[in-house]
Amino acid sequence: MAARRARSTRLLALVFVSAALAACTAGGPDAAPERSQSPMVNPNPGADAVAVVTDEHVEAAVADVEKSVGEAMDATGTPGIAVAVIHGGDVILAEGFGVRDVESGVPVDADTVFALASVSKSVGSTVVARAIDEGIVAWDTPVAENLDGFTLSDPVAGARVTIADMYAHRSGLYEHAGDELEEIGYDRAAIIKQLRYIPLEPWRAVYHYGNFDITTAAESVARAAGEDWATLSEHLVYEPLGMTSTSSRFSDLEGRDNRALGHIKVDGEWVVTPEQRQPDAQSPAGGVSSNLTDMAIWTKMLLAAGMNDGERFVAESALLPAMSPQMVMGLPSEWGARPGYYGYGWNVGTTVGGLVDVNHSGAFALGTGTIVKMLPGADLGIIVLSNASANGVAEGIANRFMDIAQFGEERRDWLGFFISVFEGLMNEPAGEFDGQEPPTDPEPARDLASYAGKYANEYFGPARVAVEGSGLVLSLGPRGRWPLEHWSGDTFLFRPTGENANPGATSQATFDSATLVLEYFDKHGLGTFTR
Repeated sequence: MAARRARSTRLLALVFVSAALAACTAGGPDAAPERSQSPMVNPNPGADAVAVVTDEHVEAAVADVEKSVGEAMDATGTPGIAVAVIHGGDVILAEGFGVRDVESGVPVDADTVFALASVSKSVGSTVVARAIDEGIVAWDTPVAENLDGFTLSDPVAGARVTIADMYAHRSGLYEHAGDELEEIGYDRAAIIKQLRYIPLEPWRAVYHYGNFDITTAAESVARAAGEDWATLSEHLVYEPLGMTSTSSRFSDLEGRDNRALGHIKVDGEWVVTPEQRQPDAQSPAGGVSSNLTDMAIWTKMLLAAGMNDGERFVAESALLPAMSPQMVMGLPSEWGARPGYYGYGWNVGTTVGGLVDVNHSGAFALGTGTIVKMLPGADLGIIVLSNASANGVAEGIANRFMDIAQFGEERRDWLGFFISVFEGLMNEPAGEFDGQEPPTDPEPARDLASYAGKYANEYFGPARVAVEGSGLVLSLGPRGRWPLEHWSGDTFLFRPTGENANPGATSQATFDSATLVLEYFDKHGLGTFTR
């Protein structure tokens, strides 16, 4: 089915964007050589210029931020953007642009709180590093040691997979495992329990980006500490660093007066997302909210190798592994190009100028685009937060800034590149019949009552099909509910919505005498339900 072939548009998790960032910092898709020499030699190696980050270059990059943001807002209509720059131990820029939301028109400032989406993974890795400092766990502590009842479909892997494995996305779980359960309303505990039903690829041999691998590891750390994750994050990181506007609870974000609301496009216009993204189920991976003021404190501490205000905040021995290469994300596409790596909650690569690049993006289709990007060797970092359905502006602004800081000029159209990446994601089909007109001469359906009933599935839980009025309604999980529209014969369509579905997506529900196959949930062969 087309749904199995299509790449899932999980903008929160940003697996494709992470890979794109890694590729760009490691020589990039524009570094493809002309094959005029031996195929073992890259005639256009990635390090085709030596980067020299000077005060003058950084000043030029800072001076360009307003223009860069303006061009991004003009190109995309993004309502609000906030940018901070840290260099040499100082916050040299922290400024808001645009508005918190299009309804109020209140300006964004340095204290406006945004949802961070997957930058939460990087923040959470600092929480784990502090827990290691406190003697609560180690990176190589097995997840199951403190998370009673946890296992995977391979019991050996389930018993031995470590916090580090889960934070490096090398557990063998498929890409975005568990997200589909969150989408239909399951809570964190239920999702972690259901991971045991997922067939695994080889443990520690493959990289598959996900939210609930990291969430599971974080939950294990929290259990070891005897606190819930949000409280542990406060005690170990937010409170001691003075990050007073940072939280890992959605209710805290909802309660902020100075808060940026997420936006989506409706009929070509940006509107406030009617139902704001609520990511508590995967909070360690996607549920942190913060502002430039707080994020600059945290980033400055990271660039100082764990020091804060002249005192040791977290041991380098605990922090450095998170920000070091741990798992290859993807092999180079060209001879001589560098691979991209993942640390523990961080992308790690090398710029075309030869500098180590540590970064992470975050994105919600329901209204967030963020990035933290650092060149630790140059003591330089940039934070970009935005409040529109993720569209590449954060990545475009950050990469342009780092180009100017390294080379004195932008070396490619980063904004255009990342806009095209996100547009490609948003246009991927959800199912075989996406965008097609219904058949003009469909085969008739059977009596609707013959489809009604309960259909069992080990991973998703039971699906229920009921006759309501003149049609069928499908229910799945605590929150999934869709009318079924007849297509032809025993095939019906439903229209998934939410964080993981593209606008206007359609997908098949196909019945036979004993089973129901839901195309949208069958990407990994788990979408067959038995009557």
